[in-house]
Amino acid sequence: MRIGELSRETGVAIPTIKYYVREGLLPAGRLTSPNQASYDAGHVRRLRLIRGMIDVGGLSVSAVRDVLAAVDSPEESVHKVLGAAQEAITPRAAAAPEGMEEARRTVTELIRRRGWRVEPENPSFEKLAVALATLRGIAHGDFEEVVDDYAEACERVAAADMAWAGRNAEVDGLVESVVVGTVLGDAVLSAMRRLAHVEASARRFESLAEGAGAERAGVEGAGGR
Repeated sequence: MRIGELSRETGVAIPTIKYYVREGLLPAGRLTSPNQASYDAGHVRRLRLIRGMIDVGGLSVSAVRDVLAAVDSPEESVHKVLGAAQEAITPRAAAAPEGMEEARRTVTELIRRRGWRVEPENPSFEKLAVALATLRGIAHGDFEEVVDDYAEACERVAAADMAWAGRNAEVDGLVESVVVGTVLGDAVLSAMRRLAHVEASARRFESLAEGAGAERAGVEGAGGR
């Protein structure tokens, strides 16, 4: 197909497609004449992958470039590629809050307790420490009482991610599945967590409000007799 057809097929504007080619995110089309190039289904898939990571995953173009570089390195193990993808998509904290040393010790202890094979150099290690230090700084340090509950839930999510990705028998397809699941899975998990919050809030707090309302009505009724 020509670039106009590629644009119509994917909904991505022609100037944007050309920009992705210049930035190395999308392979150039096969030249059929000095001024014409041909694109195929592989370009459609890659372009949709790029847009998914940007629009749904919220990644920058530079982060997408790093992730795709990992996807396109099948000689690396899937474990190493996943690490490279996480390195690319995990934002660094703008500033470290007070109490970081204690928070890092808490994260180290959590990892030891759970038996996770994770090094302190992992960017998510520092991100978790920043979050815990921030919670302590705003007088919500007791949140740490539920970190093992979070860890247990995340272990189940991670196992589901790897099981889903492992259905792809081809090595390069497996790598892509792991990376895509990491990037877009974050968006799915965040949205689903919020939906679950609504249900949990309704169960916990609406019943309390209904009970308080019934109690008030009983008191008022007794006072009127």
